[in-house]
Amino acid sequence: MTIRLPAGDGGFRAYEPRKEPFAATPGTPFTSRTVFSAAHVVADPFADSTPDSPAAVDWDATLAFRRHLWSHGLGVAEAMDTAQRGMGLDWAGAAELIRRSAAEATSVGGLIACGVGTDQLTGPATLDEVRAAYEEQLALVEESGAQAILMASRALAAAAKGPEDYLEVYGHLLRQSAEPVILHWLGPMFDPALEGYWGSSDLDAATDTFLEVIAAHPDKVDGIKVSLLEAQREIDIRRRLPQGVRCYTGDDFNYPELIAGDEQGFSHALLGIFDPLGPLAAEAVRVLDTGDAKGFRELLDPTVELSRHLFQAPTRFYKTGVVFLAWLAGHQSHFTMVGGLQSARSLPHFARAYELADGLGLFPDPKLAEERMKNLLSLYGVNQ
Repeated sequence: MTIRLPAGDGGFRAYEPRKEPFAATPGTPFTSRTVFSAAHVVADPFADSTPDSPAAVDWDATLAFRRHLWSHGLGVAEAMDTAQRGMGLDWAGAAELIRRSAAEATSVGGLIACGVGTDQLTGPATLDEVRAAYEEQLALVEESGAQAILMASRALAAAAKGPEDYLEVYGHLLRQSAEPVILHWLGPMFDPALEGYWGSSDLDAATDTFLEVIAAHPDKVDGIKVSLLEAQREIDIRRRLPQGVRCYTGDDFNYPELIAGDEQGFSHALLGIFDPLGPLAAEAVRVLDTGDAKGFRELLDPTVELSRHLFQAPTRFYKTGVVFLAWLAGHQSHFTMVGGLQSARSLPHFARAYELADGLGLFPDPKLAEERMKNLLSLYGVNQ
């Protein structure tokens, strides 16, 4: 009852799949933390498209996955990098995704926040053009009734001459936002075009500028999402935030300790890894809601190995592993991604992701996951 998995060194290893999934039940939103899962999009596998074509999305399956997350009490962070924003999903596709998901959230009473960027700009842009692009997207998100997440902008990173340009652009956007927003600092490991964001490649100097933006407009900042994969830097930033401004961890390497927190505070969460971990992560947070930090860590700590595997360098291709696991878990009928991104990871990478996820009990139907893994192996020429 074993499956042959490629070991990455030219050889194979035998793995015995798990028989029973992790027992998780749907539930209400959490009381001790605000938790968002950044959600992936499901491609339409029957569309006659190419990697350069506009994204062809299976809207029914995409929205069904969001209902799955909401059913477990998680919020949905929509049209973020997990949804392949800027890596297969253009602004037109993201705008449609925001409209549809926000309407779905309203119909089911789900928590939703949506990404606001500048990706309608496809070439060099001035600061005025960057501001206008942000304004267009902010207006759409606010009209949809969702909370806005101001994402880092490739166009701003290219156009800004120094910290003062970031202060001016973000200050302008915060002054005109109707409701408090979440600011997102995405590190270059997720998007190399964001190197030097906030006006400096020195992270200490960049942190000071980031915090200066927040300090000038604390009433317009609900929280910040920090995706730098440096736990201590996030803790240091968290301790310097104005009262009432939350820190949403975006650290897919160190999230259990950051969410659990310490005697000086804790992080909420807005994480791509909570896409495949949804039910298990929700159960862990409910344990934390009871005050049982030890029980929370006992549930969530074992998931870090899988997360570090999916988010290994080049980190920006973590979306491939996320969608792969959604296919194995039965949330979609195929392993196809917009932009053809299913080709971005190797067969040994997929094999290890399957092994780790199965060991955690993430597949509601372990037999289905095993059959689909065998199908993929067969496609690559691996006979069982």
